[in-house]
Amino acid sequence: MIYQKSYQASIIIIRKIIPKLPPEEKFDLGVQLRRSVKAVPRIIAEGYSKRHQRKGFQKYLDDTAGESNEIIVSLSHARDVYNVEPELIISLIDIYDKTSRQLYNLGWAWESFGPRKTKPKPKNESPFATGKRLTK
Repeated sequence: MIYQKSYQASIIIIRKIIPKLPPEEKFDLGVQLRRSVKAVPRIIAEGYSKRHQRKGFQKYLDDTAGESNEIIVSLSHARDVYNVEPELIISLIDIYDKTSRQLYNLGWAWESFGPRKTKPKPKNESPFATGKRLTK
């Protein structure tokens, strides 16, 4: 759910918010916002593949929460300094605020999960799979 909401919000920001920023912000706030909104779903996707690594996965959650918080600040600047789509930005800030809180809670919940279980070795294993030497 976090991934889907952040992905949908990123599309809205790229299509409806960034193009309305003034020209002087095209290479500062616009680029930063574009980078951050793309990073959230990307980091979630990459971190998901490493969810079996307790510390590794936690780092991805922390990085994603940091990007999400950065988006909130950038959207606030777009709204408060340039008056870009104030009502839409309020709803987008709400999405990223919830995203940050959900990531934080997921990080705490993840601590309660045990280590990844290993698969049992097959009984008729070939000597090549175990590294055993063949005898003559």
